[in-house]
Amino acid sequence: MQQKTPFGVTQHEFLQSQDWNFPVPIFYGPGRLAEIGKFCGLYDISNPLIVTDRGSKDLQFIKQAKDYLSGSSIASSIFFEISPNPRDDEIEAGKRCFLAGRHDAIIAIGGGSAMDGGKSIGLTAWNDHNLWDFEWEKDPPEIPTENGFPALITIPTTAGTGAEAEGTAMVTHVEKGMKFCICHPNYSPSFVILDPELTLALPKNLTAWTGADALTHAIEAYLVPGFDPLCDGLALEGLALISYFLPLAVKQPDNLQARSGMLVGSCLAGISFRKGLGFVHAISHMIGAEYDTQHGLTNAIVLPVILRFNLQNLDEKTQRIAEAMSLPEKSNKAVSRAVERLLDKIDIPKSLSEIGIPLDCSERISHKSLKDSAYATNPRAATAIEMQSLIEEAIVRAR
Repeated sequence: MQQKTPFGVTQHEFLQSQDWNFPVPIFYGPGRLAEIGKFCGLYDISNPLIVTDRGSKDLQFIKQAKDYLSGSSIASSIFFEISPNPRDDEIEAGKRCFLAGRHDAIIAIGGGSAMDGGKSIGLTAWNDHNLWDFEWEKDPPEIPTENGFPALITIPTTAGTGAEAEGTAMVTHVEKGMKFCICHPNYSPSFVILDPELTLALPKNLTAWTGADALTHAIEAYLVPGFDPLCDGLALEGLALISYFLPLAVKQPDNLQARSGMLVGSCLAGISFRKGLGFVHAISHMIGAEYDTQHGLTNAIVLPVILRFNLQNLDEKTQRIAEAMSLPEKSNKAVSRAVERLLDKIDIPKSLSEIGIPLDCSERISHKSLKDSAYATNPRAATAIEMQSLIEEAIVRAR
């Protein structure tokens, strides 16, 4: 009999293929990229545009995806002009590529930038609306419910962003030097391929940084005020998986069970932030827009500062977080210390200054972060001066 994991399932069960239907169809399991041709056939997809970032265009999973599609007599092309922090001008170029190739679907494969780029191209591909007409704070444009958007397939190759099962995307407005959330209520992935084998080749630093992004999603989403038991449950289960498997995935990169646990945890955390996020993301989005920093790494550095700020007077939620992380002590300080120890284990820098963020940007970034959609759902309010102080703390010494 196989030994059970801390999550009540055997290793064999962890590595078995599973088909889930919430919140969109999800095909989970090692090696399931090989089935992409079959899945595309189910959705009458014959000529998808593969969207990825510049750093991924020559990686093995791109060649595999094209080969599997070709083996099913499905044509495809690649658009890879996507930055780590996708820009609005890149989305325009992607739309032109989509239309020129007469494509009928988008396959967004890679990390968070590929997900954001693919979704954004899909939002604008079959209509004349400007990308920013889909900005979160605006009333959504009227789009026909039939054939309004091309089919969207999402295939994450990192266990971090968790953006594969929902329709929002973050894009940099080049002229304003700010990131904004874009989406449409009628647009979400047609299906997800969740294949942990695709994360095995991820370098140690990116495993840590993207994993810390997932950790941040779970914590921030759970702390968002309001009654949303579905998102709260997903956030806590995601946190349990991530806090257990992240150090293992970083230390043992070939451990497929750890990679599987992280990919599922990341997906759950990504679904949970439909409820909202908080100041970590509000700050990180604007730093990323200005300084093109890696999003998960920026989140990871800022997280302890905001966690200490937020956990005051949240004793009940703190206790639930401690339980999810299997901590013996349930206090605010114990949770903060545990998160900081986890970040130490995976070699996250202790300050934003270590990744090149200057102290004199704090006031500017503070005012920009007040305009981020994640600012409004933080559990504790802060003025621009308080935000500036938090940012300065993260720049000088976050932990």
